[in-house]
Amino acid sequence: MKKLFPVLVFVLLASLLLAACAPSATPTAAAPVTVLATVVVTAVPSTGPTEAPVPTPVATVDPTLLSQKGRLLICSDMPYPPFEFFDANGDPTGSDIDLGTEIANRLGLKAQVVNSVFDTIFAAVTSGKCDIILSDTNITADRQKQVSMILYFQAGQSMLVAKGNPQNINATTDMCGESVAVESGTTEVDYLQGTGDYKGKGLPADCAKAGKKNPTVIIAQKDSDALQQLQAGKVVAYFTDSPVAGYYVSQHGDQFQLTGQVVEPAPVGIGVPCGQTDCTSAPLTPLGQAVQTALKSMMADGTYGKILDKYGLSNGAVTLP
Repeated sequence: MKKLFPVLVFVLLASLLLAACAPSATPTAAAPVTVLATVVVTAVPSTGPTEAPVPTPVATVDPTLLSQKGRLLICSDMPYPPFEFFDANGDPTGSDIDLGTEIANRLGLKAQVVNSVFDTIFAAVTSGKCDIILSDTNITADRQKQVSMILYFQAGQSMLVAKGNPQNINATTDMCGESVAVESGTTEVDYLQGTGDYKGKGLPADCAKAGKKNPTVIIAQKDSDALQQLQAGKVVAYFTDSPVAGYYVSQHGDQFQLTGQVVEPAPVGIGVPCGQTDCTSAPLTPLGQAVQTALKSMMADGTYGKILDKYGLSNGAVTLP
């Protein structure tokens, strides 16, 4: 299964027929953007998640700070539902996409998604291939050295197993000595391998205490590839963010189920370049300040909450200090 959300052919044909009958219009072309060799740019529809457009931007951004004039380029690793994925028409959707689109609208900009492999997503934003990262990115010490991060969500980690849980994976230590799938570049990789912010701890430390072997970590480049490992029976579990695991169960309850307790709840942030080699103590740049102002306005008027409600993510809502 290459994609979980294939484009329906009959929908495309219907769209073409309608387009043929409609008055001609000048299309808006999205300039192609390349991140390493793994990025595709997709323009987000101009309609945001709010019922009416914001008449006046809540903040303005110096055009020289943007990768493309008039646009907010958003790095996002797709698919990773319900945060970011493709709908039946092949268009980007999800909570992060809606949040990013609304942030752009409130800054007087047009949102554009840059589909990026997660383990190169920080290099993409620091090299100017996109303006911000909105991709369910946990805030960690290592990541805060690379970019400034604006808190906007909180999520834990969960184990997704085959329906019926045939391997009896009920606790994290049940993954010890077993093959487990995970997406590259994620904090789940660090937890399973005892690296990054989990150096000297994480699952390897728990496995050692239990007298068990470390898990065999199968690292996939994309979320959908990791899920395929579980679907094919090559691993006992797919270890991922709790909302993602929950979404797959809601969509494919005949194939998957959640097991065990939520592990390591962590804050999630929007990544913004800081303009320095170490962002640990760097203040937000003018772009970061504008993004934060837009996010605060969304929280204040209820738009933020409505977007999370739409995707069943209300439990992860946060309040900006």
